[in-house]
Amino acid sequence: MERSLESVNRSSSHGFILLGLSTRLGVRDVLFAIFLALYLLTLLENAVIVSLICSHSELRKPMYFFLGNLSCLEMCYVSVTMPSLLAGLSASPCRMSFSACIAQLFLFISLIGTKCTLLASMAYDRYVAICRPLHYPLLMRPQVCRGLALSSWLGGLLVSVVKTSCIASLSYCGPNVLNHFFCDVSPLLNLSCTHVALTELVDFISAVGIFCGSLLVALASYAAIGRAVLRMPSAAASRKALSTCASHLVVMGVFYAAVLFMYSRPGRVESSDLNKVLSVVYTVVTPACSPIVYCLRNRAVRTVMQRVLRPRLVSPELPPAAQWKRQVKSAGGGF
Repeated sequence: MERSLESVNRSSSHGFILLGLSTRLGVRDVLFAIFLALYLLTLLENAVIVSLICSHSELRKPMYFFLGNLSCLEMCYVSVTMPSLLAGLSASPCRMSFSACIAQLFLFISLIGTKCTLLASMAYDRYVAICRPLHYPLLMRPQVCRGLALSSWLGGLLVSVVKTSCIASLSYCGPNVLNHFFCDVSPLLNLSCTHVALTELVDFISAVGIFCGSLLVALASYAAIGRAVLRMPSAAASRKALSTCASHLVVMGVFYAAVLFMYSRPGRVESSDLNKVLSVVYTVVTPACSPIVYCLRNRAVRTVMQRVLRPRLVSPELPPAAQWKRQVKSAGGGF
């Protein structure tokens, strides 16, 4: 009996070994340099966006409020998985204690759930702006936007508490090797030596609820936007409406495509190189590319960045009274 309990608790006491992305030394060195550069770039890009939104009144509007929340989330999100990825590339394999693995899993699930609901909130914001422009100041007033953002963060946290509690309560009797670069649901379920049917059911229901639920909200919003664009009288108006949605649609499409393939399946799926590649897409590539896509496609963000980087090229300074009027006008509906 004592031997059995000792075997069951072996992984809990000694932790896990993460195989990482590659075991080839030359490849690991190249990948380490690439992912370290992407990590630093992601932190810098999102920090710049948050700084611009907080310091410029013309960006204190619902769309940029959600973008600021998304940028804060991306910095936390990439900081949860990237350290173990880099550790595995610098000194493969990466060893992680049981408590550290569960903590990483908890933060990852919470942040990915929050990101799904934030993307749905951003899609709803674009729906109101295009389909119900006269009601936009009322429907997307600051209190509503803060409520949507807070609900996104709390919703992701609640889902993470339920899923992580179920996975942490399982027994792991070895081998303690995870074929991944961070502690994820499926690799951990594959190592469990106890009955995991209930945990798989909880994992599947929560994944379908938060991923598919937020995706349906986003798709319904864009379906309504599509109908509204088709009814617009001029091609110029249609292009303007679509341009405000294009960047968000691209980011959302890449993220949801990878996440739904990975997580809207029963939890005990064998780990493979394809799963690790898809995980890289939504944990590394999407957070690094999102700020670039939003800045390139958004005229207001580009204008503010140009003003910060090249202040001498801005139009001649207005008289104090005119400056005050412009600031009051740009701050309308702000936060």
